[in-house]
Amino acid sequence: MKEYTFKKMGIDDLELLVSSRVMVLKAANKLPDDTDMSEIEKQSREYYKKAFAEDSHTAYLVFDGDRLIGAGGMSYYTVMPTCCDTTGRKAYVMNMYTDPEYRRQGIAMKTLDLLVADAKARGIDHITLEATDMGRPLYEKYGFVQMPSEMELRNKR
Repeated sequence: MKEYTFKKMGIDDLELLVSSRVMVLKAANKLPDDTDMSEIEKQSREYYKKAFAEDSHTAYLVFDGDRLIGAGGMSYYTVMPTCCDTTGRKAYVMNMYTDPEYRRQGIAMKTLDLLVADAKARGIDHITLEATDMGRPLYEKYGFVQMPSEMELRNKR
């Protein structure tokens, strides 16, 4: 793999993180470039401020020189302990993205490695994610498996 810069981001990178989040959401949802993302920007900015203050999020951006070519994030949270997970500490992979021109070069795999290593360093073994059809082969190759027992209630607006 060509040498790219994988940078762990922090609160000083807030605006870059917000703009990358918007870029990822537009790409993942196939939204037009002129889609109004002002509310997403506002909420993402608040999320990052709170999450970095609480140390409940890890974010990596990937660069080819000055060009942003990839992203990945991990959110950390706690639920009540269970017999299968006695700590209740969990992580959720999100915001994974690689620029189409840079795909199939191991960028997403390395980003995922960095995020999982961060979760493991925190003592977290329970890591989940939502996979797009395009991302599913990467996650399966990494070792993620479909969860047959999880369900979701979506709000009807």
